[in-house]
Amino acid sequence: MTTARSLGLWIDGANSLPAGTHNAITDVPGVTVGHRTLQGDGLATGVTAIVPHQGDLFRSKVRGAVEVINGFGKSAGLVQVAELGTIETPILLTNTFGVAACTEALIRRAIEKNPRIGRQTSTINAVVCECNDGQINDIQALAVTVEDAYAALDAAASGEVEQGAVGAGTGMTAFGFKAGIGTASRRMKIGKEEFTLGSLVLANFGRAGDLVLPDGRRPAPGEVSGPEKGSIIVVLATDLPLADRQLQRVARRAGAGIARLGAFWGNGSGDIALCFTTADPVPHDGPDFQTVRAVSNDHIDIAFRAAAEATQEAILNALCAAPAMTGRSGKKFPSLADWAREHNR
Repeated sequence: MTTARSLGLWIDGANSLPAGTHNAITDVPGVTVGHRTLQGDGLATGVTAIVPHQGDLFRSKVRGAVEVINGFGKSAGLVQVAELGTIETPILLTNTFGVAACTEALIRRAIEKNPRIGRQTSTINAVVCECNDGQINDIQALAVTVEDAYAALDAAASGEVEQGAVGAGTGMTAFGFKAGIGTASRRMKIGKEEFTLGSLVLANFGRAGDLVLPDGRRPAPGEVSGPEKGSIIVVLATDLPLADRQLQRVARRAGAGIARLGAFWGNGSGDIALCFTTADPVPHDGPDFQTVRAVSNDHIDIAFRAAAEATQEAILNALCAAPAMTGRSGKKFPSLADWAREHNR
């Protein structure tokens, strides 16, 4: 798989944090990722699933937070995440018109495991985030189904993550290039303990001509676009113990990784970051009081750096792993990997 590192577009600096084993969000223990890709007959779309742990998420919720950098989006479940600070379903990524099908799939899966949901206990807060892949995909076809969401969930696995034009990223573009799904991770050491933070992005943002590579070069896809109308979803996962407010603070630093590449979060862009920790899960029927361990704010800068670095590299990986593709209108979206091979000679 082609990545920013394999093309020489990412070189660790003197102060860079080390990447995890797979340089992926799945380096966080227990986190898995799966894709369902739909292509053909005008379709280029799909679903990507991020599963925080392998238990029953409704019964053992992960603590999380959301940072809405720019709110031009149609996601599901973010209001409750912001209010209660927990995530109780896998996180599904898809196209804008696939949110309803993915939400239904998460609800049905949760009810299968917990038949009391909505009757003898609370309802379920399904978390689904989206970007508009209409430049390449026939979004009006409403092609994403409940079964496609199930397939992405069932495909979720640990280890290496497929990137680029796959799953929810199949029809996405960024900075005028073909883009999609990208991921990266960073290892952190605090005292004698080691932790991991991983970022997975659905990259569909940035004006053509605005991309700035880490070495300062500005690759252009041939034409400069009009207003920023794209979106990006960033999902950050970590096993570092973080308090509620700290989770949102870490999520906010994904914005630094986005901005380093030249984006300015335009009016028409939906830029959203979710962050969850697998430390100190919240039981559905828990005790009256719960003890939560949290890193000292005196040491949280390392998590901020990890979030910015991993998100920046994840976006580059989304661009590098995606092959060139032609949109529905005939517009061509070139491959950043092809540009790098030509200009790195």
